[in-house]
Amino acid sequence: MESRKIQKVGYSTLSISLPRKWTKEMNLKRGDTVFLAPENDGSLRLFPGQHVPSSEEIDEYICDADSCADPKILERVIVGSYILGRDVISVISTKKRISSEHIEEVRKVMRKLVGLGIVEETPDHIKLQCSVDPRKFQLDMLLRRLSIISLTIVKEAVQALVDSDISLAEDAINREDEADMMFLLAMRLLISAQRKREVANEIGLKDPLHILYYGLMLRYLELIADYAEEIARRVIELLQKYNEKLPKSIIQQIANLNDLSHDLVLKSVDSFFINDIKIANNLLGMLTFIELERDRLMQELPELPHLRLILWNITRIADNGASIALKAINNALGRRTTVASKAWLTSFGKRE
Repeated sequence: MESRKIQKVGYSTLSISLPRKWTKEMNLKRGDTVFLAPENDGSLRLFPGQHVPSSEEIDEYICDADSCADPKILERVIVGSYILGRDVISVISTKKRISSEHIEEVRKVMRKLVGLGIVEETPDHIKLQCSVDPRKFQLDMLLRRLSIISLTIVKEAVQALVDSDISLAEDAINREDEADMMFLLAMRLLISAQRKREVANEIGLKDPLHILYYGLMLRYLELIADYAEEIARRVIELLQKYNEKLPKSIIQQIANLNDLSHDLVLKSVDSFFINDIKIANNLLGMLTFIELERDRLMQELPELPHLRLILWNITRIADNGASIALKAINNALGRRTTVASKAWLTSFGKRE
């Protein structure tokens, strides 16, 4: 970082010099135009005239399908390009036509990417375009939506075990696709916010540190949905093969533990948004209790497949909820408003 002294030019104009190395790299000379953009933190961004970002620019990625011979690699390239905020993704083939396997892969991945659709298709070219405008979303609403979906999967997966209801477990599994959609859309918005300050402001991420916190919370919630889906799959196998051998008292204890895990995640997400350190801290203590109960139940489980893994996944869900609680504490401590911090300290003292 270089420092510059402010110089006075004429009666009222203040000026600073530009670094010589930078002006050479940007090919700037006397009389050229530069643009200044004020930021919320008081800084200024400087753009040479030819490098001013345009809202009309289209970001396109071209993928050679012939190079994607390995299973699912084309799907992962499309998903990665979507998350990175590409507006257009073109899948091409230098041969006569794109293979039917790759066409099916493209159509399959489209179903979990919000706003992505085919706008042009020929035998050797498929053009995908994303219609999502990141400025139309509030990231906190997407995060809450993802938490609701994930917790619904958690609840339904274990309730299916209690009720011996395979169809309910199947419903829980199907919801995981919706969780993936919300996660990938939210990640696309986060990347856009990281690249463009104006997008960050419009989706409610005025503090750059929030991009980190939201990214971590999204990951924790996605993992919770994954663990819950795994529980649902194990429940189906249990019910199909060992339904008559399942002890009702043990199943109810597992359900009770799952309720605690569910509440831990729910309250952790709430504590993040309301900046309540006291609640978040108590939730970390709840995790310790859940782990102790898991260890106790492990000693009582009958020798049946899947039960131990179901119990372990319930604990993993609670563990991710506790991670959200830790981020809630960090988020609350990072608030910049002194008055808000004093108000919290006062209320915390009263509670004690």
